[in-house]
Amino acid sequence: MPILNVVLTLIVVGVMLWLINAYIPMQSTIKSILNIVVVVTVILWLLYGYGIIHHQVGDIQMPMMK
Repeated sequence: MPILNVVLTLIVVGVMLWLINAYIPMQSTIKSILNIVVVVTVILWLLYGYGIIHHQVGDIQMPMMK
């Protein structure tokens, strides 16, 4: 996964989350839950993208240093 794609995706997700938080009126608890879900989803996407975790349950690997 190229670093440019990761950076661009993080920027787009961050801007979208900021726009939602700034311009869509909702309770603060719902905003907090939304923020947590987005952050956890992005972290999992990064871990899957770099091969640290796989789709099988319990199959976690540390990346090899070259």
